Amino acid sequence: MKTSDFDYHLPEERIAYRPAAERQKSKLMVLDREKGEITHRKFFELPGLLEPEDLLVLNDTRVIPARLSGRKKSGERAEILLVERRDSRTWTCLVRNPKEGLVIEFEGGPSGRLFSGGGGAWLVEFSGDADSYIDGSGGMPLPPYIKREPDAGDRVSYQTVYAEKPGAIAAPTAGLHFTPALLKEIEHRGVRIARVTLHVGIGTFKPVKTELVREHDMHPEFREVPREAADAVNGAKSRGGRVIAVGTTVLRTLESSVNEAGDVVPCRGETGLFIVPGYEFKAADALITNFHLPRSTLLMLVSAFAGREFILRAYSEALNGDYRFLSYGDAMFIN
Repeated sequence: MKTSDFDYHLPEERIAYRPAAERQKSKLMVLDREKGEITHRKFFELPGLLEPEDLLVLNDTRVIPARLSGRKKSGERAEILLVERRDSRTWTCLVRNPKEGLVIEFEGGPSGRLFSGGGGAWLVEFSGDADSYIDGSGGMPLPPYIKREPDAGDRVSYQTVYAEKPGAIAAPTAGLHFTPALLKEIEHRGVRIARVTLHVGIGTFKPVKTELVREHDMHPEFREVPREAADAVNGAKSRGGRVIAVGTTVLRTLESSVNEAGDVVPCRGETGLFIVPGYEFKAADALITNFHLPRSTLLMLVSAFAGREFILRAYSEALNGDYRFLSYGDAMFIN
């Protein structure tokens, strides 16, 4: 299986650089895997597509404002992207032209010193507690294909309304379409809601540069399935309801938490699960997701869930139907 098998042409003008004016009014493409049919809705119509025995599983990770801008001692500007906390003062990070011992001064905050973490990784050690500075002065880590600087509005729009646990450097974007009112309507229909955590890191968005898919190295990310979430998933399945993963992060979290008996079990730790066509799904029955980049691990995952040809047909229909793509774009519901 080649990476080129998951390629398609995405015109730049189809990338959503701004969120929809109202989250719930984005487009929703509905894919029926059994019938091979595609229909078109609005996201606020989702409650009508759910059944009382269904379980909606959300990722409650919270995006941290991980983009920090400072200056080197020479006065030259420098920007780092925090990736993962190592301890109270140290983070792994991404930075252009890193150098051992380079010091970056952050106005109104602590300084940071770069050092190699081995294996090509770089770390920044802050001179003091940086949490309040990050929260107050950091920029939201918009993906590189959104070619603009983050602004104050992104602190709200690039965050799900149920975000709770800080740690992600990218939003679980399928969840961006929900509003508190929409979640209440879903619950009023008898649909249960459970929450898991996966802190979205570079593994989710790391480009696939290998010719063969199986040679791609998936960077691990932290995930947690609380006991109440595991019980909710297993209970839904025992009742004959669908387990609906809101986002590829939820799907990977659940699938990486299944034991030999086929039950989802409580767990806490890293997962590097890389889902490609041929994978047998054990936990998730349906998936809500956005439209993803060509040749990406996310496109491979949804192709595994719905079939590569069906997904590429759906993407072609979306491009012909004026859908908006990627993080701030429209959604699909695969059932």
